Amino acid sequence: MLYTRLDDGTAFEPERNVLQAAAGLDGGGSVAADTRGSVYVTWHAPTPGTKGEKNRRVWVARSSDDGRTFGREEPVSAAATGGCGCCGMRAFADRQGAVYVLYRAARAGVHRDMYLLRSAREGTTFEGYKLHEWQTATCPMSTAALAEGAGGALAAWETDGQVYSARIDPATGGRFGAVAAPGEGRRRKHPAVAANARGEALLAWTEGMGWNRGGALAWQVYDRDGKPTAGQGHAAGVPTWSLVAAFPRPDGRFVVLY
Repeated sequence: MLYTRLDDGTAFEPERNVLQAAAGLDGGGSVAADTRGSVYVTWHAPTPGTKGEKNRRVWVARSSDDGRTFGREEPVSAAATGGCGCCGMRAFADRQGAVYVLYRAARAGVHRDMYLLRSAREGTTFEGYKLHEWQTATCPMSTAALAEGAGGALAAWETDGQVYSARIDPATGGRFGAVAAPGEGRRRKHPAVAANARGEALLAWTEGMGWNRGGALAWQVYDRDGKPTAGQGHAAGVPTWSLVAAFPRPDGRFVVLY
């Protein structure tokens, strides 16, 4: 797991491997940083000495000096959940220093539920919550998204060809109702989320994508109460193997990249 950081603003440092023991990195990997100097590099891999999805766990290598040095990685997910090998994951740190990780389980090879890990203590201890169940024997090659919104973190993920989103309670880590993306679409995947200063949120996702197949982009904007503000947006031409990203502009408008 290679990591690099921008120094005092002039150049990136030489890349270095922060993985010391938990080898077997596959689809999962993400980095998060807060304003207090903490950096978290996360991935999922089998417990050393084991193999297979059922033995995969989420690992975190933590830095407390803005990414200059890292400690040895530690497992933070429950061993019983496993980890979906080719599925992506997402890490995020909010303004209060809480850390969130979204990952897909692989319990018994068929329970590929979406889990949220949350640490209120700057990555020292994590608690796990099941967000959504999905039973399938094959890896869906999914990704997930996290962002900070009004009143809590925003999470988005795929379940059985549909994209869902939820607001996460900042006090408990529990979710406030999973909401499916509106309308009808085929093979919805790869969500992205963003929120602006007005409390509005954007959910974007792809449609029709699959193995070695491109697709289309769709998005929906919600007000601070979670209600759609306008009609759903669409754009064609998401390339094969591409993902989407979103961010808010200072004037409150949203930008989606793909």
